[in-house]
Amino acid sequence: MRIFQLSSGDLVADRRASYAAVLAQEADHAAAAELMEQALELRPGWAAGWCLLGDYRLEAADGAGAIAAYRELARLDAEGQFGAALKLAALGAAPPPRGTEIAYVESLFDDYAARFETKLLVGLDYQAPAQLSRLIEDALAGRGIEQVGRALDLGCGTGLMGERLRRRASFVEGIDLSGEMVELAQRKGIYDRLEKAELTAFLAGHAGGVDLVTAADVLNYCGALPPILASVFPRLVPGGLFAFTLERHEGPEPMVLRPSLRYAHGEDAMRAACREAGFEIISVGTAPLRRDRGEPVMGLLVLLSRPAALDASYDLTRGPDEPMAQPEGPRADD
Repeated sequence: MRIFQLSSGDLVADRRASYAAVLAQEADHAAAAELMEQALELRPGWAAGWCLLGDYRLEAADGAGAIAAYRELARLDAEGQFGAALKLAALGAAPPPRGTEIAYVESLFDDYAARFETKLLVGLDYQAPAQLSRLIEDALAGRGIEQVGRALDLGCGTGLMGERLRRRASFVEGIDLSGEMVELAQRKGIYDRLEKAELTAFLAGHAGGVDLVTAADVLNYCGALPPILASVFPRLVPGGLFAFTLERHEGPEPMVLRPSLRYAHGEDAMRAACREAGFEIISVGTAPLRRDRGEPVMGLLVLLSRPAALDASYDLTRGPDEPMAQPEGPRADD
């Protein structure tokens, strides 16, 4: 549910919050913040109200006031649904969280689900699935392969990436933190298996044997790459592919948390992390992934491979239930 729709339980406080939302839409954020302060005098324990106050203060260039509001939000919202830890980290007032802020991402995309495709495809010119799909198809064509056995779509959303994987894999799995997103994907009938799960937890219990893993516009919500890479690597078959996007930044830091509350990664650090995890880097490209506030968001398009086993008999085109080819043992007459 959108933050401004969450009631404080007090009609007067809610009315002031509604007026504040109108002022914010008119870009009078200082006045909106004043009204939210009045609302919170009536309902000081209203977590959503503190989130709105912090957002309005931030838009009004009151960074110190925003930090104070987000600190109160963090105290009231122990589960982290409103992303206080990320907001404080983006302002330099706290260290970045370790790993995905699960409650925040789940809540964000549950709210976003119904308008997700329209907003992304029409409003933000979202390109990540199409770009990754071209990258994968070129790689498979180079290997002389039309279809793989098993594909896994991490952060599958409503199935925009899955629609493309369906043409290239005989068995397609999808996972997402958002139950609302999973439900919408289920209605499309794209996936052979769908699950609501956090990706590293899901991968820890996965049987493996996956030929192709994708993560389109996902890892920018997860933070550090090494835990993700370490989770994906053992689930891939020898020669299996991992294709993903990252938002790109060109500074010296390996990773930065942007005001959008999404992480951006440096290319050199990304390459080093991939090699450290044992992957072979097939290709790295740069392209706009979408638009944000009218500006293109530049990204990295990354294709990795788990190095092939010494036994060359393994066939990437095997069916999803066929066992991996094993090297022959010594014969009795050797």
